Amino acid sequence: MKKYIPFTYKMLIPYLLLVLLTDVIIGYVSYTMLTESRTEMAETNIRTGMEQARNNIRYQMDEIQRMSDTLFGNLAFQRAMQTKGEPYDIYLVMLDEIVPEITAPLKLFGNHIRLMLYTLNSDLYIVSGDNLEEPIHRSDYYILPFEDIQDSAWYQQFKDSERDNIWLQIDTDQRLGNISHIRRLVSYSGNMTVIGYVRITASLDDLFGDFSTFPVEQGITVRLIDSASDGALLYQRGNAEMDAQRGKYLSLHEPIPGTDFVIEALVPKAYLTKDAGRLQRVIFTVCGISFICMAFIGFIVARLSGRKMKRIVWLVRSFQEGNFQKRIRFSGNDEFVHIADAFNVMAANIQGLINSVYVQGIQKKQAELEALQAQMNPHFLYNTLSTISSLANLGETSKVTEMVQGLSRFYRLTLNQGNVFTPLKHELKQVETYLGIQRVKYAGAFSVHVDVDPELLQVQVMKLILQPFVENTFKHAWFGESIAIVIKGKRRGDDLELKVIDNGIGMRPETVQRLLIGPSPSGGYGVKNVDARIKLRYGDKYGIRIASVYGGGTTVQIILPANPGALPSLE
Repeated sequence: MKKYIPFTYKMLIPYLLLVLLTDVIIGYVSYTMLTESRTEMAETNIRTGMEQARNNIRYQMDEIQRMSDTLFGNLAFQRAMQTKGEPYDIYLVMLDEIVPEITAPLKLFGNHIRLMLYTLNSDLYIVSGDNLEEPIHRSDYYILPFEDIQDSAWYQQFKDSERDNIWLQIDTDQRLGNISHIRRLVSYSGNMTVIGYVRITASLDDLFGDFSTFPVEQGITVRLIDSASDGALLYQRGNAEMDAQRGKYLSLHEPIPGTDFVIEALVPKAYLTKDAGRLQRVIFTVCGISFICMAFIGFIVARLSGRKMKRIVWLVRSFQEGNFQKRIRFSGNDEFVHIADAFNVMAANIQGLINSVYVQGIQKKQAELEALQAQMNPHFLYNTLSTISSLANLGETSKVTEMVQGLSRFYRLTLNQGNVFTPLKHELKQVETYLGIQRVKYAGAFSVHVDVDPELLQVQVMKLILQPFVENTFKHAWFGESIAIVIKGKRRGDDLELKVIDNGIGMRPETVQRLLIGPSPSGGYGVKNVDARIKLRYGDKYGIRIASVYGGGTTVQIILPANPGALPSLE
């Protein structure tokens, strides 16, 4: 059934939509203006911070550049780098000429750096300094042999190029967040031969300086990118996973003059609008309260004006559920009074038709069902008495007594205190009683196997629906010295399936068809009777199906509702 919406409520919907649309437009315009203002302010602040970072980086890179220039242009330092001789003389040269030139700029530079001198002079002493695998904790210098870098990938690219005096990330720089300045040292006393290499390594955190203008804890990401290497990432502070969500960020760029480096700031849209949240909540709250108040007033009006219509709909639904006795009364002299009068007349007419047609039809079906039920008992009684008469003529007194007792038990179960329904276990007990009567006649010439789910034993079924098919097995299916009968029962969805299976002579298709249509000279009266009773009680969906192979046995399938209480009763 579709959800019922009163007409007065439907009339209220356009009005509420108009109120909602007005609130949404006002809120959206206010929120958009505030967001644009906040975005411009935040962008200006971030750009100012980027300019400060650019100036700081440029200044410190210039200082490092001047360090390398000092070493590059110092002739005394160049001669000392090429000194050969006794170890003591080399020691004095390093102590007086080389080490002072290296350590002097370290003391003047504001941040911690590493100054590494790779020499081609194998006579010079090696100064290893701090561990290069760890971050820079203090300023330190190194004098290392050229062989340490000779086979490195970065040096192979550097030596074959004409580039010099450049900034690169080599060795552990990427992992430690460092960057290195690389420069050749050339001797001017000869033919401009290379006498060594200078590498000055600085932390990018120190180069960027104060990050207070870049609150990375609020989602802002700061990057240093090498534009000459297809945008290679040299450094990053902030969210490392934001590449997959670029559309949610405002991207700002600030190139560093004199280099190929670019500072990139990625500002999340949420950061730009965070200060607008308070006003946004206020606007939405006011609009929401306005909408709720208007909705409440409209609801009260609709409820008061829709009570009569709701009552009419309620009575119509009562008719739909089968309650035809109720009537409607309205005071006044409006359209609802006329509707109520017409409704009451219609209800009276429908009630009369139901009494004359529907109830009579049910009573007719009930009479047919009772007639069919009454036919079962004399039919079985005739067959049993005929057997008892034969045994009496043969003088089988004990068997006659046993059959009479079995017949008594059978009819006591059949009567079932006048009830049409009986638990399935009682129906099986009745079949067992019938088989007990037959064992008197046939002794051990047949076998019976019962396979019924225990959970189905309490299901209510119509009485006397299994015995007729077991009886037909003895009357029509038995053609040898013995016969086997199987009774099965299981649940199939909402249905109960019972089967009576025998390995008798079977039937041809036309014989099966005649059994379902009606009684024939060869029997089948009980088959049609059971099928008709089931269909009268439960409907055409249920009943009897017979599958048989001539010479191979017969299977009778009985389909019943597993929950007969859910179906309408004829009683």
